[in-house]
Amino acid sequence: MHRLFIVALRAGIVAAIMAGLFGQIVVIPTTAADEVDRFPPYAPFATPYVTVAILGVACVQVALVAVWMLLAMVRRGAIFTPLAFRWVDTIIASSVVATLLALGVTGHLALAGIPTPDDGMEAIGALGAAMVSVGVGAAFAMLMVIMRSLLRKATDLQAEMAEVV
Repeated sequence: MHRLFIVALRAGIVAAIMAGLFGQIVVIPTTAADEVDRFPPYAPFATPYVTVAILGVACVQVALVAVWMLLAMVRRGAIFTPLAFRWVDTIIASSVVATLLALGVTGHLALAGIPTPDDGMEAIGALGAAMVSVGVGAAFAMLMVIMRSLLRKATDLQAEMAEVV
């Protein structure tokens, strides 16, 4: 992979991690506080939902660090080694955890009967977004499992080629 491409990807990873930190520290808590100010019956739900949102962003950040490490392995030409599986497994695990968090939010939104202002469309929209997050997270985790199996085959083939040569 071209060095410039790796540098650009790393810059994007740093930007995404920094944006995530800003979201965890400023955006998520501030938005929750604003919603509680706008509609006080949301108060008992603010802390648990803020916690889940911050953990969800942390899962993405963990996956980004794993991608950073995989990029370092690509740069060194060492991607087809057993160490790469640890980082791919980290990406899979973080996506599974994030998906389970979204599934928990989906279940809570569907069953808790959260009061809403006006016509209740906010709760329906949040439930729809949580359901989509579960679907996307599950699909991504399955895709990464498939990619891991492809990495396993490529690693095995490279080991066979090394024996022949």
